Amino acid sequence: MADGETSVNAYNTLVDWGMQCLVGTVTTGACIAVSAETYKDRIFALTPSASSVDVIDGKDNMFQVCFTDPNQGTGSATYMAANMPEAKIAIIYRNDDAYSQGIRDTFVAEASEEELNIVYEGTFTADTATDFSVQLNAAQAAEADLIFLPIYYQPASVILKQANDMGYKPTFFGVDGMDGILGMPGFDTTLAEGVMLLTPFSADAEDDLTKSFVEKYQAAYGEVPNQFAADAYDAVYILYNALEKAGCNPDMSAEEICEKLIEVMPTMSYTGLTGTDMTWAATGEVSKMPTAVVIKDGVYVTA
Repeated sequence: MADGETSVNAYNTLVDWGMQCLVGTVTTGACIAVSAETYKDRIFALTPSASSVDVIDGKDNMFQVCFTDPNQGTGSATYMAANMPEAKIAIIYRNDDAYSQGIRDTFVAEASEEELNIVYEGTFTADTATDFSVQLNAAQAAEADLIFLPIYYQPASVILKQANDMGYKPTFFGVDGMDGILGMPGFDTTLAEGVMLLTPFSADAEDDLTKSFVEKYQAAYGEVPNQFAADAYDAVYILYNALEKAGCNPDMSAEEICEKLIEVMPTMSYTGLTGTDMTWAATGEVSKMPTAVVIKDGVYVTA
């Protein structure tokens, strides 16, 4: 999912086909590799969901739709300090993944500032993401009643099942990578009851834009869209609006388009599925507010 070599190969194929702008990539590991190529080639890129600051660092042509990792880590700690300050917190994160490691680092830093009580930290890698018994037993032994999971929903689903199997019932708190867990094939959604997360998008929101998107997405694909789908949808229309505002046309070179979009992005705002009046810094970060939600009866509700 985050393989740099495979992603660069795919990127080169798109360049050969005449790509002028890129909406991508989805995950941080792949995007770090691809963003280096887009910078070298002077192709403008807008990633829906690759959230590490390493994606945009030093690359004036790379912008994000999603929150940065520091934003998510800091926001999670701030929320916990305001709403569950007495919690004993365990962290389980993937230490060979820039996304997970980045959120963990800023969470720990902000947790220290907020004087939160972290009683345990456990790590895993891509190769060990099938058995979390050691981490869960250690968290339980440390009497953690809140487990922070700055990880994607696939390993999170394994953690929830294994915690349930051992009778361990802490509150689980995730970030935007957790969104999608309710739609995983074969996953018992009752295991996610009470899970909290920060997310830019909730498919159960009642605004007209979200309801229309969800209805059309379900009709087209037969499933409920998650945050990744919403970020990608917004990315396409953000780029469309930027191209119009910059006065770009198909006869321009990729480099010409890139330079015009670099000028325009910090001057525009956009309201979409994942944020109201989103704006961008010249360094590529988006400014928008996350929403804390909790899973109840198989749907997201505002926490």
